[in-house]
Amino acid sequence: MAKRRRKLNKDFEREIYSSKKNVELVLAKIYDIDDEDIQKEYMSAFNRVVYLYDELKEDYERQGFSDDSEVLLTNYKNAFNLFESEFEI
Repeated sequence: MAKRRRKLNKDFEREIYSSKKNVELVLAKIYDIDDEDIQKEYMSAFNRVVYLYDELKEDYERQGFSDDSEVLLTNYKNAFNLFESEFEI
C-alpha cells in the first residue's frame, strides 16, 4: 500500500515557525528569572503552552495540513494569550 502524501500549507508553516519563536522567547525570559519560586510558577503555567505547541508541530509533521490543524493552532494561540494575560513577562 502506498504511503499517503502529507498536504502542505506554506501559511500554516509560517504560523508554526512564528509560534516556535514565541515559545523560545518566553522560555528564555522565564529562565532569566532569578527567583527560583517565581521561575517555577511561570514554568508550570507555561508548560501547557509548550505542550500545545509540540502537539501542533508534531501533528503537522506527521499528517500535514488537515481539518485538525486549525483547531490545534487555535488551542495553542488561546493558551498563549491566556498565559500572557495572567503573567507579566
